[in-house]
Amino acid sequence: MKFFAKNAELALLVGMAVTVFCAGFGSFEESYNDITATVFRLHILANSDSEDDQQLKLKVRDAVLAETSCIFEDCGSADESAEAAEKYLVEIKDIAERTIEANGYDYPVKCEVTDMDFDDRVYGTITMPAGHYKTLRITIGEAKGKNWWCVMFPPLCLPAVTNIDEALEDCGGIFTAEELDMLQNPENYECRFYILELIEKLKKNICA
Repeated sequence: MKFFAKNAELALLVGMAVTVFCAGFGSFEESYNDITATVFRLHILANSDSEDDQQLKLKVRDAVLAETSCIFEDCGSADESAEAAEKYLVEIKDIAERTIEANGYDYPVKCEVTDMDFDDRVYGTITMPAGHYKTLRITIGEAKGKNWWCVMFPPLCLPAVTNIDEALEDCGGIFTAEELDMLQNPENYECRFYILELIEKLKKNICA
């Protein structure tokens, strides 16, 4: 009788633990989804991994960030930023092409606003979680080199900003306290990120 009582007590404790975990995981998943929906990214892919092509990629980056600041300065969300990028795609492509030509190359350029999957990436003092993000994507030439990326909304792009923490404070209210903790202390969420990754893989396999 004692054996069954102890098992029943253990089952109750396990059930309570699972309930608490699921409730916490639901909050975590909601915050994660809010982060990926809140962020608009810039992704630039170099022609190749040669030193010259990698330097050219960075020059395109600098020119695009400098010359598009007025386009994105009044955007209040990732969606507004994506709409602005769509509206000015021709102008953004022209900036990239002029920069490439000024540096003695004739690589073709492709600019598009798309949805992209990213791995988790350390970015200054924060870590952007892996996921699906709205993105302004610029590909140079054969696009076979290493990429460069940043966060255009909220406006955190390095080197356009010099301090990520200060920039986050300036954009106060865009991320909740829990979301900021996820970005700044990802090691506290490793288990939940892993479970979420498994769930996403399962969804893709079911839909495939």
